Amino acid sequence: MSVEKLVVIGQGYVGLPLAVRAVEAGLDVVGLDVDADRVKRLAAGESFVEDIPTDRLGRALGSGRYRPSTEYTEAEGFDVCVITVPTPLRDGVPDLSFVEQAGVGIGPYVRPGCVVVLESTTYPGTTEELLRPLLESASGLTSPGDFHLGYSPERIDPGNPTWKLENTPKVVSGVDAASRDRVDAFYQRLVERTVPVDSTRVAELTKLIENTFRQVNIALINELTMLSHHLDIDVWQAIEAAETKPFGFMPFRPGPGVGGHCLPIDPCYLSWQVKRRLGRQFRFIELANDVNHEMPEHVTQRIMGGLNRAGRAVSGARLLLLGLAYKPNTGDMRDSPAVDVARRLQALGADVRAVEPYAEPHHVPAGVTVVGLTEHELRAADAVVVVTDHDCLDYDLVVRHARYVFDTRNRCHGPTVERL
Repeated sequence: MSVEKLVVIGQGYVGLPLAVRAVEAGLDVVGLDVDADRVKRLAAGESFVEDIPTDRLGRALGSGRYRPSTEYTEAEGFDVCVITVPTPLRDGVPDLSFVEQAGVGIGPYVRPGCVVVLESTTYPGTTEELLRPLLESASGLTSPGDFHLGYSPERIDPGNPTWKLENTPKVVSGVDAASRDRVDAFYQRLVERTVPVDSTRVAELTKLIENTFRQVNIALINELTMLSHHLDIDVWQAIEAAETKPFGFMPFRPGPGVGGHCLPIDPCYLSWQVKRRLGRQFRFIELANDVNHEMPEHVTQRIMGGLNRAGRAVSGARLLLLGLAYKPNTGDMRDSPAVDVARRLQALGADVRAVEPYAEPHHVPAGVTVVGLTEHELRAADAVVVVTDHDCLDYDLVVRHARYVFDTRNRCHGPTVERL
């Protein structure tokens, strides 16, 4: 398949790496986004995605083959369009408005022989039941037949130094065999290995299985951690011991909750679809959600307990949080449990400060002061809380100078440290 022009709708954590990789593979790429400020920054060579450093973005721009834009007219004549827009939850219900807007926007530019791929995480049936009618209505064409339509779940893990877009196997599918083959041929130009499956529904479910597996197992270890605290058992040591078993076990580690666009949201898409189509509850998902949503409150209560033992009330206490992002080594604060913990502590009257080297200032919660990790800040804090364990932080410095550390990530050890 000859692909010359690619349109990527959405230039965030998923869309920007895809766009830049496609430029490197020799394609002409239009990166569409509704956020005019984001597009302006990209055009100026400013990357806000850790996986795409500024120099790599600069090379893509310098090639003349990457054009960020807010205008769908730039899509005219495209060969492949990939939709990578957010799919959030609104009051527990999937919000596919961004997918709908993308379908309506790109629809008039759909032409015979072109390929449209949805990458946004969603419930099984979205590609065929929601996106296809929008594209057909706007274009006057049909799929299968006139144009090719498929689904390929994104597997981007922001900040992962090992697994990138290029070397992570890519699941691909289509509404028919011809569409699947065209989608497969496109991604083979960008990644080392593709994994074709029989239908878009299978591919859509694949993504939900991956993240539901993680959500359920994280919830298991989080609940076990809360119980182990009351049983006075070192759960971290137990996990490390269990990890020595060479078969039949995969380690998951506790934390202050789950965040990002995937774990708090994706399993709910599956649970919602099961309830809507089958009238049944997906009990594992609902239980896992309950446990993981409880973790920020559990962390808050543990911090209060530590302060109380030191004769200090949380109201008026000066607290220093290490990390606000939802995962290490990124600035992604979407649904971050660290932000939830910060807000809970603020509501109790604490003076909350944070060390967050990656997040953009306008994403920091109101009332939280961002500071550097210094001896002065550590000594001035009534409690230092390790919430997001960025590798760049000096944990030895923390242990040396903090009077009390509550560590949710098992990074600090010593007589002043209490672990989750």
